Amino acid sequence: MISIQGLTKYYGTQKAVDGLTLEVPPGMIVGLLGPNGAGKTTTLKMLTGMLKPDSGTALICGVDVVTDPIAAKRLLGFVPDSGAVYEALTGLEFLLMVAALYGIAEDEARPRIRQFLDFFELDEDTLTSKLLGAYSKGMKRKIVITAALLHNPRVVLLDEPLDGLDANAAVGFKALLETLAREGKTIVYSSHILDVVERVCNRVAIMADGKLLVEGTPAALLETYREDTLEHLFTKLTGLNNLEARAQTFAKNMLS
Repeated sequence: MISIQGLTKYYGTQKAVDGLTLEVPPGMIVGLLGPNGAGKTTTLKMLTGMLKPDSGTALICGVDVVTDPIAAKRLLGFVPDSGAVYEALTGLEFLLMVAALYGIAEDEARPRIRQFLDFFELDEDTLTSKLLGAYSKGMKRKIVITAALLHNPRVVLLDEPLDGLDANAAVGFKALLETLAREGKTIVYSSHILDVVERVCNRVAIMADGKLLVEGTPAALLETYREDTLEHLFTKLTGLNNLEARAQTFAKNMLS
């Protein structure tokens, strides 16, 4: 469903993604992990066609994101970390616009929107009469998630999708992802919330400095590196050893 071969991206002389190769099969939830600046968001933006790679290839269900970007975009949904929306529109106007961009007729789009409205517990009045600029961060996130899933994509790319969601919405969304994966959809889940990734994702891929360090099931990686949690494995592989001790020392020095 996702095939990445030698994907590379520069920002000036800075290499943000360095020869990334990764295969993601159908029905898989892959956690894409890495410290700030590891290249996660750049990778997702290349997969969506928002950024053009300097070298390498990325295929979505066999469609090249560079040579046939429109066809690739029809196959995927993307929840960016920014959660940006058109704030001068109501929630309904925004979602109907997204549906139209995907060629979904309004009489078909409205029932789909209603299903998401009920799932996320957004009331009708908010969706129809309140401008998105007045929505809370969590409400905007629900709208962005709905927009990403509205056209029933085969591949879903998520960049910090739980940011701003309340506890109940987060639990429901995680259950939704697991259901989508069981139905054969492929999901890439980029996040810094490692305990959630460990519970939700079938596999994890850890990046640093634009390179893929390891990829595999959480259980297998923990066994290989003899760690008890994904958090401890992450700190070991990304060079942040003794972080807790360093934090304690820093706090003591700061307060002394």
